[in-house]
Amino acid sequence: MFSTFGLFQSLPCPQRNNCSRPSCIFSHTSDFPSNPTLNIPVQQPAPKSAVPSKRPFHNLAQTPTSSRNGTPSASEPPTQRLKVGTAQKPAAVPATTHTSSGVPILKINAAQSQVALPVRQALLKSLYDHFIVLYDAILPLHPTLASEHALRQEEQVYSKSTKLTYRNAVINSIAALKRRPTPTSISHPSVGTEDDLVARAESRKKLDNLRLTRDVLKSLVMSLEDLQTWGFIFQVPAGIGGDKPTAEGQVIQCERCTQQYMVKNTPQPEECHYHWGKLFTHKVNGERLRSYSCCSKPAEEAGCTRGPHVFYESKAEDLHSRHAFSFTRPSVAQMDKDSTDTALDVVSIDCEMVYTTGGMRVARVSVVDGSGKQVFDELVRMDDGVEVIDYNTRFSGITQEQHMQATLSLSSVRKSLDAFINRDTIIIGHALHNDLNTLRIVHHQCIDTAILFPHRAGPPYRRSLRDLAKEHLGLTIQAGGGTSGHSSIEDSVATLDLVRWYVLNKLKPTAKA
Repeated sequence: MFSTFGLFQSLPCPQRNNCSRPSCIFSHTSDFPSNPTLNIPVQQPAPKSAVPSKRPFHNLAQTPTSSRNGTPSASEPPTQRLKVGTAQKPAAVPATTHTSSGVPILKINAAQSQVALPVRQALLKSLYDHFIVLYDAILPLHPTLASEHALRQEEQVYSKSTKLTYRNAVINSIAALKRRPTPTSISHPSVGTEDDLVARAESRKKLDNLRLTRDVLKSLVMSLEDLQTWGFIFQVPAGIGGDKPTAEGQVIQCERCTQQYMVKNTPQPEECHYHWGKLFTHKVNGERLRSYSCCSKPAEEAGCTRGPHVFYESKAEDLHSRHAFSFTRPSVAQMDKDSTDTALDVVSIDCEMVYTTGGMRVARVSVVDGSGKQVFDELVRMDDGVEVIDYNTRFSGITQEQHMQATLSLSSVRKSLDAFINRDTIIIGHALHNDLNTLRIVHHQCIDTAILFPHRAGPPYRRSLRDLAKEHLGLTIQAGGGTSGHSSIEDSVATLDLVRWYVLNKLKPTAKA
């Protein structure tokens, strides 16, 4: 018989005193502890509450799953909430990018578009191709214009169409593009999307229907204090006037490069190095830099353009010595009540200037009446002894060939202006003091759009006419890019329209007596 290892001696014998085995492998010790009880926790079900913890939503539309009294049974799950309100069209607003060829690419979520994305992209390319043909003459100066307008036109068509009408709507837009006249400038009426043309036409109609009169504009006329603050000459300077028409032989500081030079009637064409653009502030890597708009060079860089030295005079005495100032004529009615005065209530005026041996002188004068109709547009011949040094074509738009056709002197132009301008006529202009000074006119009934629409930095800063026309009229003027110059007719009409816009949108109506 094998010997035991005593592995079960720590356990009590199950039969205790009734064990009949001669050699029991279990323990028979009397003081052995009793068997421990096994306590296994059992989770009891919680009593049902009278109020459920999450009340089901009662959907009256689902009557088959509800009981007769409208309360869902305990066995059915909570009903799902139904979406209420009108169904909205999925928004698929594109974020655009351009390929190397300029074709815009729609970047939208295809699931949000009611029209298949490949269809929209194909029709967008068709719109782009037709905008390319339409804008052929203006694309060199504005290479991304066709791409931008094609994308906006597609957006506008999609927002107004359904899945069934979208394709025909784009085809109609393409047909309308084919009927447009070819634009010659970015300010042409044919430039823009269909919505742009409609909005522009409505705005144009409102402006054209408003005729500016003296009664409408009298509250906008500048006071004498304002005229003096903004550099207007409101009195005729002392002296004979016109006794020194030219500064030839004098040493004067060049306006462009600030160097001293002697005024000659035959200057060297490349003696002056200058920047024709303006300084502007911008940030590069968080650092504020000052650069020129003409070449983007920093302020400390040498000039990017060469030309003759020129000078500009602003003092009333100096201007008066070149050509005499005078007041506008009095009203005929003040002298003879029975006579009829041909002067207009309101005119808008703009001048183009050139550099001469007598400073900056007027070379073209354009005037429109209160309805925007042209009443005067003439080139101005220089006074005797005054020679043109620089025609400043980049800004004036006047070339030597054009100016050779001028026949009227400044004195003759002044007499012609007397036919429709007297002391009571309200003259509108942008930076009007420059135009009046170069015409040698002293006038007190003035409205200046550079002051009417103030710069956010305050005086003496002025906003440009180009920026104001773009912001308030949606027009792009002076778009030659520094090559074709300004048009005084275009500028005078834009100035008049800005005052019209101000009257329609800003001027508070006066209470009737």
